[in-house]
Amino acid sequence: MYSIISTISTWAIPAIIVFIPLYAFFRKVPVYETFVDGAKDGFDTAIQIIPHLVGMMVAISVFRASGAMDLMVGFVRPLFDAIGIPSEVLPLGLLRPITGAGSLAFTTDLIQQFGPDSLIGRMASTIQGSTDTTIYVLTVYFGAVGIKKGRYALKVGLLSDLIGFVAAIVVCFLVFA
Repeated sequence: MYSIISTISTWAIPAIIVFIPLYAFFRKVPVYETFVDGAKDGFDTAIQIIPHLVGMMVAISVFRASGAMDLMVGFVRPLFDAIGIPSEVLPLGLLRPITGAGSLAFTTDLIQQFGPDSLIGRMASTIQGSTDTTIYVLTVYFGAVGIKKGRYALKVGLLSDLIGFVAAIVVCFLVFA
């Protein structure tokens, strides 16, 4: 069974890459022209979201460099310690909704420091997979389509990140502790 799944996973993407242009060719779709038009639209979208990305990166840098993240972590750390949650994963809960690359780097540091099979390493990995980069997603996608009022999406997104963070911790305690 493992070898079948391994073979399917090895060939799935190459098969899709070959299938789609062949299917389009047989349906008489101008494959190359359609690809070029799509690439041109993608380039235009990238140009439109660059200001939003730059603004978000500056805000993240200011958040971390100003010490605001350390202040927030220091404020909540006693509560985490009191209920037995490793406070080392708290910065990940704050970083993950803001930045995917920053949270991945932090997760990597936790895994290198504590090990991949430690409770902290498993919690960090589970949090990384259970939450999303909400602010990044709202910045990029809402900026690309020109949505100006996204406060409800922000509230729901951050609430779902909080629920994912708490659920990841609970599941890790139930499964690994």
